[in-house]
Amino acid sequence: MIMTYSECIDRWKSDYMVKKEIINGDLFQIEKGVYSDSPDVSTLAIITKKYPNAIVTLDSAFYYHGLTDVIPDEYYLATDKHSIALKDSRIKQIYVQSDILDLGVTTMERRDAEFKIYDRERMLIELLRYKNKLPYDYYKEIIISYRNLIYTLDIERIQEYASIFPKNKKIRELLDAEVF
Repeated sequence: MIMTYSECIDRWKSDYMVKKEIINGDLFQIEKGVYSDSPDVSTLAIITKKYPNAIVTLDSAFYYHGLTDVIPDEYYLATDKHSIALKDSRIKQIYVQSDILDLGVTTMERRDAEFKIYDRERMLIELLRYKNKLPYDYYKEIIISYRNLIYTLDIERIQEYASIFPKNKKIRELLDAEVF
C-alpha cells in the first residue's frame, strides 16, 4: 500500500514512529514524500500517488487502453491549465481547459496503481485533436485499433464530446472521414 507522508503521520501519529517503522523494515521510503509497505512499487503507482488530481492522457492512455503496443517514454498527465508545473522528468504535462478537464474521466487499475484516465471515447477525440502532432505511423496504428473496436464504443458519447470541444466542426469531419 502506497502512502504519502501525511497519511503515514495519521497512521503512526509521529515522525519518530514513521522512522521507527522504516528502521524495522515494515515501511519503505520509495522517494521523498512517498512511502510503501512493499519495497517493489511501480512508477505509475508513485506518480499517481504524488499527483492524484492528474489524469492519464495521450500516449499513456492509448497504451493503457490497448490501442497501441508502443510503451511511452514519459507518463502523459493532463492537468488544469491554471495548475502549477509538475517538476518530474518522468512526466509530460498537458494543460487542459478547466471546462473540459473532467470530461470522460474514469478510473483504471494496473498492478499496484489505481488512477484517473480518460475513457476510450474521449481519447478518440484527443487523437483527432493531436493528429498533426503525432507521428503518422503511430496515428494510423491507433486509428486502425479504433476501427477494429468501433462496435464497442459509445457513439453518442463520442458525438457529445466532439460538440463540446473547440473546433468541433473539424473534429466531426475527421470522425466521419477516419473512423465511422
